[in-house]
Amino acid sequence: MAVRKRLYGPAQVATGPTTVYTVPASRRATIRGIHLFNPSASAVTFTASIGADAAATRIYGAYSIPAGSPYDIFPGFIMEAAEILTLSAGTNNILVIVVSGEEEITV
Repeated sequence: MAVRKRLYGPAQVATGPTTVYTVPASRRATIRGIHLFNPSASAVTFTASIGADAAATRIYGAYSIPAGSPYDIFPGFIMEAAEILTLSAGTNNILVIVVSGEEEITV
C-alpha cells in the first residue's frame, strides 16, 4: 500500500547539486508533485536529477522560474530503493521547493 507524504521541504534550493531525497531500503517512491516558488525580483534557474547530477540524469536542466512566480510540476517519476533526487538553483537560497509523493514497500 502506498503512503502519500511530503518527501522534502519546504526548503530553499542551494546552488550546488544537493541530495534532497533518498528512497529508503525496500521501498519504491513516486514523485507526484514538485512545487517551486521564486520570491525574488529576478528569474532563477532550477535543475533536478534522479541520481548524481549529470547531463544523462537531469529531468529539468537550468529551467528558468520567472520572478515572483510559482511553478508546479506533476511528473509521476518512479524511483527505486537507494535512488536519489538531486536539486540545484542558479542563485543560492532563493527558490523555495516542496516535493511530494508516495512510498510503497517492495519486499
